[in-house]
Amino acid sequence: MKDLRIALTGASGFIGTRLKKIIGQPVVIQREDSLETIRAKLQGVDAVINLAGAPIIKRWTSSYKQTLVSSRINTTRKLVEAMKGTTIRHFISTSATGIYPNDKECDESCPEVASDFLGKLAKQWEEEALKCEKKTAILRLGVVLGKEGGALKKMLLPFKLGLGGPIGDGSMIMSWIDIEDLVRIYSFILDQGSSGIFNAVSPRPVTNREFSKELGRILKRPTLFPVPRIVLRLLYGQAASVLTASKIVYPSRLLNEGFRFLYPDISSCLSHIFST
Repeated sequence: MKDLRIALTGASGFIGTRLKKIIGQPVVIQREDSLETIRAKLQGVDAVINLAGAPIIKRWTSSYKQTLVSSRINTTRKLVEAMKGTTIRHFISTSATGIYPNDKECDESCPEVASDFLGKLAKQWEEEALKCEKKTAILRLGVVLGKEGGALKKMLLPFKLGLGGPIGDGSMIMSWIDIEDLVRIYSFILDQGSSGIFNAVSPRPVTNREFSKELGRILKRPTLFPVPRIVLRLLYGQAASVLTASKIVYPSRLLNEGFRFLYPDISSCLSHIFST
């Protein structure tokens, strides 16, 4: 991977920051860059990794929904256009397990798309990426776990204070991925020259109750305080659906192509995260 010249969108985000540690010095593409600027930056680049997208966990006003759409769809469209006629060999774009229906076991062969806002957004995002004339892979990300950002960082304080607990009855299923395994997946796909859809999730999804219990155990804190769904609705509005979704997703393609997870279960993941 370090032998490749790689361009990166979303370089300042949680995943982008971690990726830069193994890429070295990527060519950074900003969301506000013009088409001409992007084309100039892509000269001599071998591969592009697209992580652009405004944060999902934020109250969805009508204007913020437009930001969620434009930061993904329009940015990807501009990037795909800019790659035309370049020497780029590989494009890796991003999507999310939110594309799948709730409470349905799915791997990459699942044809169904969730009918809610996130399902439609993910579908549009993928359609724009798949217009690329270069070899294209799309990673459907689960909940990315790491101390430096994402969902885990947001929930650490109440858990450390002994106020953490499952959401509602904790029965919803969480498809997740350790940040270290995720950056290894990007490297694996680049090294293999892979294309198509990949679920970037652990092979062992867990219930929210199991996750909360394990996080409490690792932090040596009780998990006695369930979070009512109505509280999340009051805090985040429609965006609370991200936290209460139940996605049962498996990484069949990665496993079939020989990828091996360092942290396949939630215990090994959280132990690793809090030992560093």
